[in-house]
Amino acid sequence: MKSLFQTLQSPKLAKPHALPSDHHRRLRRRIRSVESKSEAMVRTESEKSTPKAKENKLWGGRFEESVTDAVERFSESVSFDKQLYKFDIMGSRAHANMLAQQGLMTFDDKDRILCGLDEIERRIEADEFDWRKDREDVHMNIEAELTDMVGEPAKKLHTARSRNDQVVTDLRLWCREAIDKILTYIKQLQVALVSLAIRNEGLIVPGYTHLQRAQPVLLQHLLLSYVEQLDRDAGRLVNCKDRLNFCPLGACALAGTGLPIDRFMTSRELKFSAPMRNSIDAVSDRDFVLEFLSANSIIAIHLSRLGEEWVLWASEEFGFLIPSDSVSTGSSIMPQKKNPDPMELVRGKSARVVGDLVTLLVLCKGLPQAYNRDLQEDKEPLFDSVKTILGMLEVTTEFAQNISFNQAKIQSALPAGHLDATTLADYLVKKGIPFRTSHEIVGKSVALCIARKCQLSELTLDDLHKINPVFEEDVYDFLGVEKSIKKFTSYGSTGSEQVAEQLSYWVSKLEIL
Repeated sequence: MKSLFQTLQSPKLAKPHALPSDHHRRLRRRIRSVESKSEAMVRTESEKSTPKAKENKLWGGRFEESVTDAVERFSESVSFDKQLYKFDIMGSRAHANMLAQQGLMTFDDKDRILCGLDEIERRIEADEFDWRKDREDVHMNIEAELTDMVGEPAKKLHTARSRNDQVVTDLRLWCREAIDKILTYIKQLQVALVSLAIRNEGLIVPGYTHLQRAQPVLLQHLLLSYVEQLDRDAGRLVNCKDRLNFCPLGACALAGTGLPIDRFMTSRELKFSAPMRNSIDAVSDRDFVLEFLSANSIIAIHLSRLGEEWVLWASEEFGFLIPSDSVSTGSSIMPQKKNPDPMELVRGKSARVVGDLVTLLVLCKGLPQAYNRDLQEDKEPLFDSVKTILGMLEVTTEFAQNISFNQAKIQSALPAGHLDATTLADYLVKKGIPFRTSHEIVGKSVALCIARKCQLSELTLDDLHKINPVFEEDVYDFLGVEKSIKKFTSYGSTGSEQVAEQLSYWVSKLEIL
């Protein structure tokens, strides 16, 4: 096909008089420019329509065909496991150092590998790294890029290492760091709750069982109960971290290796307690992930319970708690609404954390030893659980820092429910009456109050004598929530002195100034 310029130069179209030469040259340049742009567009479209040749897989030596596009899309995990990059590079550094020390690669090759890994890490953190799904996962992306950068030495890095032990090493390192971060967030919430308790010294609130009024308790005592729960949560995570801190690297695919590697050296460099004793267990174990997600689930349940209590207390029906505007939301249709949405979402997000645990339990339940590809699916529930727990802890801490308690409303609510009834039963026990008999006597006293629509403290001594003559004038030292609170003296109880001791313990332990 003739170009536009060639067509214009055809004798059939030539004019008897020629165009001026400068005009002609300008026209020719313009036509050639248009043609150049047109050809570039054609090339671009051609490149788009022509599929790129697939890169040979690092494991592809025995295969004669490439995997299909659907299999490649379905199998890739780099879209989510790339967040393991820091730990993958950390493990590769330790492995390279060990291989050089054991004479399985030269120190010069080791240095070139380490320089290449440094550059890859820099590019990843600068968001300059090209993550390729055809390279499947974080390990193959980094190894293939390293090979492109430093050549043959990079091919020695996978000596005495499989992706099976590589990925679980990365995962243990990732979990170790994630646990430390969660522990920091737990402590921040504990500090917020203890600080809230300090600001509300002496405030008595109704204590509930079965969501029915039960006994009077100090608000400080109630808040510290959540601090205790969080402390057990932290303890479970610390124990989990201790159990997971063993090194699987060098277990290879499942059977170990006949090469002279030093697993103790890599374990020390990565700050593990020791290498895992059994290579089959090393590559197939996901107990540490299950335990971690179980601990997270218990944290989520504790936060959900706190969220439920505060959502109830913020309602008009209770009116005990007032969240500030900074931790509340409104309604798109009802102008008067002020909702404690963060704690509702804390309550709601507990479901996904529990779901993450259930996902992994079901994933692992049918797997024979040793490694199975199913285990690729352990990461997304793990990552989601940690991300969600951190968000729940953070927002609960902010909520605790931005609420106050409606003392007037709480005070007006205290008389209802005969909260001092159990203290009255204790009074009778001190008078020598068996507890079951005391229980019955107080029950009859409460029934009389209900009939008269009054409080126990409002019954006269004659009224009480008609129920049982054991009552004396000193009974009134036990009646009323303020007097009732003072009678609690057992270790860990809601009595003022006991709560002061509990508060002092937490102020010291959490190093609150």
